[in-house]
Amino acid sequence: MQHRIVVLGAGYTGAVAAGRLAKRLHREDVAITLVNPEPDFVERVRLHQLAAGQDLTPRPFREMFAGTGVELKLAEVTAVDADRKTVTVTVTGARGSEREELTYDTLVYALGSGWDEGGVPGVAEHAYEVSGRPGALRLRDRLAALDGGRPVVVVGGGLTGLEAATEIAEARPDLQVALAVHGGLGDRLSDKGRAHLRKVADRLGVTLHENAAVTAVAADSVTTADGRTVPADVTVWTTGFAVHPIALATALELTGQGRIVVDETMRSLSHPDVYAVGDAAMAVGPNNVPLRMSCASGVPMAWQAADAIAARLTGGKVPHVPIRYFQQCVSLGRKEGLIQFVTADDRAKDRALTGRVAALYKELICKGAAWGVAHPTAGLPSRRRRVVGQRTRSDRAPAQAAA
Repeated sequence: MQHRIVVLGAGYTGAVAAGRLAKRLHREDVAITLVNPEPDFVERVRLHQLAAGQDLTPRPFREMFAGTGVELKLAEVTAVDADRKTVTVTVTGARGSEREELTYDTLVYALGSGWDEGGVPGVAEHAYEVSGRPGALRLRDRLAALDGGRPVVVVGGGLTGLEAATEIAEARPDLQVALAVHGGLGDRLSDKGRAHLRKVADRLGVTLHENAAVTAVAADSVTTADGRTVPADVTVWTTGFAVHPIALATALELTGQGRIVVDETMRSLSHPDVYAVGDAAMAVGPNNVPLRMSCASGVPMAWQAADAIAARLTGGKVPHVPIRYFQQCVSLGRKEGLIQFVTADDRAKDRALTGRVAALYKELICKGAAWGVAHPTAGLPSRRRRVVGQRTRSDRAPAQAAA
């Protein structure tokens, strides 16, 4: 009787977790199913490039997981019953949409996040986003149809907003690109980092609106808290991320924002057969600071969860590897970048790398992340461990929980 592992979501964290589990566990003992609505891996950290008109390298999952034993199921997750240990999915095929129910022994929840409208009037109706491929393609089409000289406003001063504004400005120098930020530009970066941001924004012709919280979005403008109206034929909304809503309808212990509360091995505090990784999970790092939604923390979370699951199933020692930060990597178009070095708990240090070297550094980081997903089992020992005691599932569950 195989132990059934179901992984929900094939972004960076879900794909890495599935591949790592396949390498750790003997294929005869486990059945690993990876559920995702799209057949290709989406490089989320490059979606601002896609929106600006660049083409990304296709990365089909069936090629990535060929020979690993991971079964790819193209489906949309519609419900999770953590008490019954089932997942409901919708499969769309030639005969239309069909509902299926998957049963698991261990669940890895990696459904990630999407854009956060923030309850601001007009965002849902008029704004564009780059948190997913459909949104990035929609923005790409809109920008391509935009005549020169027209205004584009990117709202949000986080890393996504910085990358989107500079990428669009570089790709379309004929547009009037502006960036509206709630506080000061790069106010969480070092002095060197902030100075470089201003230098690049000025060179690319990006108009800065600082201390300009946007309170409303219209078809042709945005309104700020101090009453300013900023023209915008296109508004790109990048103020934050909201987690996938599926978890809200489950019995899992969640934060107020809908993130699954986990321990240091990424195991749910309320349901020990569920692990959550990436943006969907609320885990803490050094000094008990919550890990931010990012690839930088999501991939180590996936490693931790996969290794913990494998250890518990095979009777090995459960690893406890602290997750920490080293840098924040920002692309500022194709020719400029910013590498802000940070403390373990993600506070800016005085050191920063800028310019062309930083752009190349960021490109290596992006390529390395994609390579790690495309080669999920690389670098791991080739010998898979056997699951301890192939008893009935009801007999096995207490042993797993006790571990």
